[in-house]
Amino acid sequence: VNNAGIVRDGLVLSMKEADFDQVIDVNLKGAFNMIKHTYSHFMRKRRGRIINITSVIGLSGNAGQANYASAKAGLIGLTKSVAKELAGRGVTCNAIAPGYIATDMTDALSDKVKESMEAVIPMKKAGSPEDIACTAAFLASDAARYITGEVIRVDGGLAM
Repeated sequence: VNNAGIVRDGLVLSMKEADFDQVIDVNLKGAFNMIKHTYSHFMRKRRGRIINITSVIGLSGNAGQANYASAKAGLIGLTKSVAKELAGRGVTCNAIAPGYIATDMTDALSDKVKESMEAVIPMKKAGSPEDIACTAAFLASDAARYITGEVIRVDGGLAM
């Protein structure tokens, strides 16, 4: 499970190139490196599951998050490409796209921002890390053996 993620938010006009690069390096290149280093192992075993944690922001974009949206959209492309490369070897590659999840990263937001985010979610609440973990456990199980190249939104209906 490739779950590393950071944010360095800012409008493109004022975003430092180093902040753009750091988000791409952690959020996208980190997943690429992990996949690259496990690729031949999975091919030899003719079995495996790769799960990339992307974001609904990778599907929709978000003002002030061009770097984050680019990295998460890139993860979707990486997921689909790797899925096509490894499918014939019994290896699946899927992505989970969380919406607003109550985590340490979102705890830093003000209560006002959290309330405004929850207001636009059809389920009217943030998700939990367990919601993502249960989806990952399903994708890693034999019950998901015929699912590959998919992006599963876990977002309370936010991006529908």
